[in-house]
Amino acid sequence: MNPKLSAYAHPDALVDTDWLAANLDTPGLRIVESNEDLLLYDTGHIPGAVHIDWRRDLNDEITRDYVGPEGFAQVCRKNGITPDTTVVFYGDKSNWWACYALWVFQLFGHKNVKILDGGRAKWTAEEKPLTREVPNYPATDYPTPLERDDTTNRAFYHQTWQHMLAKKPMVDVRSPKEFSGETTHMPEYPQEGVLRGGHIPGAKSCPWATAANPDGTFRTADELDQIYTQNLALKKDDDIVAYCRIGERSSHTWFVLKYLLGYDKVRNYDGSWTEWGNMVRSPIEKGS
Repeated sequence: MNPKLSAYAHPDALVDTDWLAANLDTPGLRIVESNEDLLLYDTGHIPGAVHIDWRRDLNDEITRDYVGPEGFAQVCRKNGITPDTTVVFYGDKSNWWACYALWVFQLFGHKNVKILDGGRAKWTAEEKPLTREVPNYPATDYPTPLERDDTTNRAFYHQTWQHMLAKKPMVDVRSPKEFSGETTHMPEYPQEGVLRGGHIPGAKSCPWATAANPDGTFRTADELDQIYTQNLALKKDDDIVAYCRIGERSSHTWFVLKYLLGYDKVRNYDGSWTEWGNMVRSPIEKGS
């Protein structure tokens, strides 16, 4: 195994580009591309990869929530995924949406999940093969999960409120100006309707990109330990909530804390600032 990967708490949660290139045709493996740019897959993708659209496939079109158990099962069935399939996720934006898709899969208890270190950018930079051919896998009979587990890896508004009152650790992974309240959205992104800038009282600022190298790969285990264990003073048995704007960047940090550093309890508050910043009577803080 790649020495860098073997140093993580759960090294089996990550694969490198060389490993994936050598295992494209491995039975029982399904590669999933999930991007912010929904048109990117069609311009060329890793051979054999299917496209899971985070909006159309993973979000309920009526309720501000994710698909239910039957909707998730349908996504797996049409992409040739069984409960035993090992799913390797990758995408653009340093794997924001790949981590987001993996997080949703975890809500339904799909265990065999991995992230491609460096995602789409590293794969293309190394000039590894791409194709426009869309694979057609036989549909599976993926059973409908009994439930969606919204307790282990997910936090809701009222839970985050109680977390704040209890002064438990919260990590705000947005940019420093979003955290301070100077802006209400990321640079070069549209304002998505949030009314107030700032952060949840008691939250610590640690932008998601702190955990990433310039090529989109994750930093080493020692570097991540310095960032989160030493600098943020997080402990392995802490009850941690991470949040951002809509839950995509905090999915990246959730993956880092849970899988690469092995923190015992980490939840992603997917309502994030678009919910908290608009919620009547929810307190905020400004400044760094």
